[in-house]
Amino acid sequence: MSSFRPGRLVGILVGTVVILGFGVYGPAMLLGPLPAVTATTVTPTIGASASTPPVLSANGASAIAVLAATTSDVSGTTSIGAVSQAAEPIAVAGTADALPMASIAKVVTALVVLDAKPIAEGESGPVVTLTAADFQSYLDYDRAGARSVTVFADEQWTELEFLQALLLGSSNNHADSVARWAFGSLDAYVEAANAWLAENGLTGSAVVDATGLSDGSAGTATDLARLAGLAATDRIVSSIVERPASALADRRGVENTTSFLPEEGITGISRSYTDAAGVCFLFTAEVSDGASSFTFSGAFLGEPTYDALTADLTALMESARAGVGPLSVLAAGDEYAAFESAWGEEASAVVGVSRTRYAWQAATPEAATVTLKDFTTARTGANIGKVQLTVAGEKLSAALKLDRAINNPGPGWRLLHPIVMITALLDQ
Repeated sequence: MSSFRPGRLVGILVGTVVILGFGVYGPAMLLGPLPAVTATTVTPTIGASASTPPVLSANGASAIAVLAATTSDVSGTTSIGAVSQAAEPIAVAGTADALPMASIAKVVTALVVLDAKPIAEGESGPVVTLTAADFQSYLDYDRAGARSVTVFADEQWTELEFLQALLLGSSNNHADSVARWAFGSLDAYVEAANAWLAENGLTGSAVVDATGLSDGSAGTATDLARLAGLAATDRIVSSIVERPASALADRRGVENTTSFLPEEGITGISRSYTDAAGVCFLFTAEVSDGASSFTFSGAFLGEPTYDALTADLTALMESARAGVGPLSVLAAGDEYAAFESAWGEEASAVVGVSRTRYAWQAATPEAATVTLKDFTTARTGANIGKVQLTVAGEKLSAALKLDRAINNPGPGWRLLHPIVMITALLDQ
């Protein structure tokens, strides 16, 4: 006959608890997730040279924007940054208000016409027969002393020749004629041109004519610096400006009005004057060291004289040559974050591959944006995030690598830190 033994019951209960404890606690601690490492962002010490701001005009309004930069990175490849319609200028001076743009309006005319009537590669576009209205337009502008290029009724001009006379000769009669040809009337052209400006983000500018002789055709320096970039990247407009034609229809010569200070590295797109607008200049400019180059677009509005424009452009180019150069934007090894695990291991997030740009350090670089991945363990060199910043109007990024491994702490640490392990399990 058996008898009840209290000691035996306690032993069974303790044994059961121990068995269950090891059966649940052990696997939970040994197989459960580890706590994620803690991250602290770090601002690297960058030995960047002092910024050299662009010197812009004290007259009217002016702005410059990045057009393109070419340079060789550490892998030997060439990096190219191109104009974006959303790009902000790297420098602006003078009033932010829209000012009369004079013949810069003709650049709008050329781009809007090409948007509606594109010219195929290597072609000259459709042949247009001039009308009595085109001839009368020439007579009217010639009589008024405004820029014009001679035409006669029933003459035939190609679209390309129209644009050459419009851009190089700043021909007012050709601006009206090509606008009427492309859109049917000047009113229809104006409507299309303002829609084109809005579509391209140039919302601070508007035109009321095809020539810019009206004070109502006005734009901000910010918009028009970007317009210069759009013109410079249009293959037809850029080819006309860069390789002026010596003659047009019937060997009729056209004076090139766009060229100004080419010895300074400047390529003019439009240069003009009206009483209301003053001297206005749309251009691109390049600084190069032979291996790398930096090109920017710009607009100067409301200059009082051509002498003032010369002085202001010369000062701008001096500041460009002083400010443009190779910048180690994201240097390999620069630390952007520090990590520490719950078990005491430490590591850093560093730039894996340098990103160098030939650019204009026009201002102190903006603070970098660091994006990090959550992780518990990782090997040396693992990609654990990226860093992004903007330099000279170009957005750059580089992968962040782990400079040393964060290893698994092993079973001993897991079993001896139940609170940390249980918290990690609950967090997951």
